[in-house]
Amino acid sequence: MKLRKAESRDAAQIAQVIKNAEDSGYMLFNPGEREISAESFGKFIDVLNANEKSGVFIACEEQQVIGYLIAQNENSQRLSHRAYMVAGVHSDSRGKGVGKALFSHVIAWAKSVNLHRLELTVIAENASAVALYQKMGFEIEGVKRDSLLINGSYMDEYYMAKLL
Repeated sequence: MKLRKAESRDAAQIAQVIKNAEDSGYMLFNPGEREISAESFGKFIDVLNANEKSGVFIACEEQQVIGYLIAQNENSQRLSHRAYMVAGVHSDSRGKGVGKALFSHVIAWAKSVNLHRLELTVIAENASAVALYQKMGFEIEGVKRDSLLINGSYMDEYYMAKLL
């Protein structure tokens, strides 16, 4: 498995992995709710990568994207020490260490660009993701009660962070 910062030419493959991750039902968007074009996502990658404290990172096997982790930093001085993260792994590659590898890679990168705080949200019922994040050193800082409406039921989200 190769880990690297994505480039705009990777956008179509990443968009497919995002769609697959959203099909799991554990992401912010419902399965099929949004369509991500390679062109718009390529521009998003370029914008994020232009900020030294942001980036789209990917895990690849044989030139195929199998997972992604987006770290988005804000430019304002009061927020410049932190990045918000979103991650997904293709269903064919889950449970094989891809998420752990991506988080390890991005945590090392975050330290190298002097980020101090990494944060994310996760559906509280997504036990495997919560376990991964905790294994990577993230702690639950709070609960966003009834934060999401999924299939007619309100669901809590955990707000998690890791201080570097």
